[in-house]
Amino acid sequence: MPRKKKSEVAETEELKGEELAEVAEAESLATESLDEKKKKLLEKAKKIAEKISAEGVSSEELKEKVKIKKRTDMLIPLEEYVKAGIYLGTRVVTPIMKQFVYRRRADGLAIFNTDIIDEKLKEGIEYLSKFNPEDVILVCRRQSGWRTADMFSKLTGIKVFTKKYPAGILTNTRLADFFENELTIVTDSWLDKNALSDTMNVHKKVLMICDTNNFAQGVDKIVIGNNKSAKSLGVIFYLLARGYCKARGIEADIPDLDWWTSEEDVEEVQERPRRTDAEFGV
Repeated sequence: MPRKKKSEVAETEELKGEELAEVAEAESLATESLDEKKKKLLEKAKKIAEKISAEGVSSEELKEKVKIKKRTDMLIPLEEYVKAGIYLGTRVVTPIMKQFVYRRRADGLAIFNTDIIDEKLKEGIEYLSKFNPEDVILVCRRQSGWRTADMFSKLTGIKVFTKKYPAGILTNTRLADFFENELTIVTDSWLDKNALSDTMNVHKKVLMICDTNNFAQGVDKIVIGNNKSAKSLGVIFYLLARGYCKARGIEADIPDLDWWTSEEDVEEVQERPRRTDAEFGV
């Protein structure tokens, strides 16, 4: 019970008879009221615990149920992310990408958290869907992404630049092929640095696919994951295309995921170590 101020103590000491009895009773009733509330809360907690016990569900099982619920809300099953190697980063981790790394493998390769990969893809789809197809370009100089980038363009109507990005088309108004866009999708900030620089110079928006070795300063929205592998890029372009077409009401005959992750007509520029264990974030 809180200590009374000296003036309050003095006043109660001066009370006598019925007045003193009333004040004394009020103090007891106030304490009893708190005890009653505490008792009710404890009883409620006990009932909840008994209910959980009756259902045979432990706290660990509850956590697992929450994890399963999260996985069912993923854009594609977790197993498909794993098969495509989208969670495999590089041995280099930039400061801005460190927050998305789940752990490092024994060989030093950084591993992305797959839950965050999925969340960032959802954010990327939502962001991309705000733009009209004619206002967006996709730049992908990495050979392993050419086939699926071209399909992405065909389905969405978004212009794509593979193999080579024509310098100055976003900045030099005297060029015959100059045009203004509102958003540039950059596959890798290192290979596509000219397109990234041009876009920033004209103060347009950037959606970037970021591996652990990418810098994303000044970028408006990022999608995280392995941007070196054909299968991983296939998954990313598939989900972006599917989500964009759905959000924009574009009717398109989208190939199933197996097409996007197949190795048909694909020459890998840089191979990643194959998965040998389950060391990825979930």
